[in-house]
Amino acid sequence: MTDSEILTAVETVLNECMAHAHMDGFGPDARLNEDLYLDSVLILQIFLNLELEYGLAVPEEAIAKQDIVTVADLVALYLPKKTAVVVPAFPLTGGTSDEGVHGEAYYDIKVHCFVSCVCDGLKRQGLDQRPFYFGVWDAKFAVSDRFELLYHAPEISQEFFRSWFERLYGVTVVEWYDPDRTKLDNLAVLLDLVRNRSETGSVMVMLDMFHLPERENKFNQNPFPHYLMLQETADSETWFVHDPDYRWEGEIARDKVINAIMQPTVGGGYVFDHAEARAPHPENLKAYFEACFVRERNPLVDSVREIVAAHLEERGGISLTDLAAAVRELPVVTIRKYAYEHGFAFFWRALKLPAAEFETWCEEIEALVQSLKTLHYACMKLAQTNDRGLAAAVFERLDEADRLETKLKVRLTEVFDLLCDLAIPAEIPVLKRPMLTRVAR
Repeated sequence: MTDSEILTAVETVLNECMAHAHMDGFGPDARLNEDLYLDSVLILQIFLNLELEYGLAVPEEAIAKQDIVTVADLVALYLPKKTAVVVPAFPLTGGTSDEGVHGEAYYDIKVHCFVSCVCDGLKRQGLDQRPFYFGVWDAKFAVSDRFELLYHAPEISQEFFRSWFERLYGVTVVEWYDPDRTKLDNLAVLLDLVRNRSETGSVMVMLDMFHLPERENKFNQNPFPHYLMLQETADSETWFVHDPDYRWEGEIARDKVINAIMQPTVGGGYVFDHAEARAPHPENLKAYFEACFVRERNPLVDSVREIVAAHLEERGGISLTDLAAAVRELPVVTIRKYAYEHGFAFFWRALKLPAAEFETWCEEIEALVQSLKTLHYACMKLAQTNDRGLAAAVFERLDEADRLETKLKVRLTEVFDLLCDLAIPAEIPVLKRPMLTRVAR
């Protein structure tokens, strides 16, 4: 097919197969996320429909690692005798090529909104927040009674991270939001906290990002619970919004922010003062790693395996065609695996291990993330075709993701044990230069 024929096929898929509502401005230069409101799951759906309806397929490696921004980028993946540039979704951690993991600058991975908010204060104090990410790669998620993967659910709280942050860094993190109060009463408390915020204080609030269309939402989740921080501005009708997880800050109309906060889908908030932050004690770091490191299993892979099995067996009235919706939030949980890079970076610097080996492990982390992306695509294909013969391919991808993550955990266990044998360093290095930041979302 020619490029114009492929472009037409993409447009037809969006209009007829997906009934996509945001087609204004569709064309080669249209940006998939910002202009057409296509998130990572919808882009996978385009790939799947092009394969099933037109016989257009690209290698799984391209589906997993593709770095496409516009419709033209997507079309280019299918053009004959042209090889699309396949790159990791994000550059490897380690600062500049001259410095590597042992340099003072390094990339800051953003994969968990609560953790990103509290760690923002550590950066302002020049402290290394990487150890706090030990708990992120296996951070809690939920599976509903209909076997749906959920990154956010009522039974999931931030208490584990809140209490450990206090113990590690000495910062008192107070939950100001009270679920027993009315929404209006909680809003009154928030308004007072924002009004009286100190220079070094932070006011965190959970809001529904779906109701802030001014903000980029790469997942287009509805609802999309998300923590960020608020400040007053000179204009009483405007708030300054600081979103460390999405690496964004700017002014938004106060009423729009309040509308997103008042949605029934969300509720939560904390206050803390980053001036209290201090470097963690070695024994507390050791205890934290042991408290959050899941050695013998991989909860995400295990849960997806159970979800797939439940849909194949049609337990509780669910069907195989429901599987695509059941794993829709898999990308939101998958990005947490990039937190492994912080774990490896911390141990590599503490033990002064070879930088080249660190980069090799970063590639293994990337392979894990990509394997989960291809797993997601395989689940969607199984659901849409209702072809049970494709189940074997899904379980093969589950096994591969399980193998890759287990390999990472085995090596982390080895370096953790080595550091304990040598005694964890008395002080965590203080950063002397600004960090480079990358957004995994």
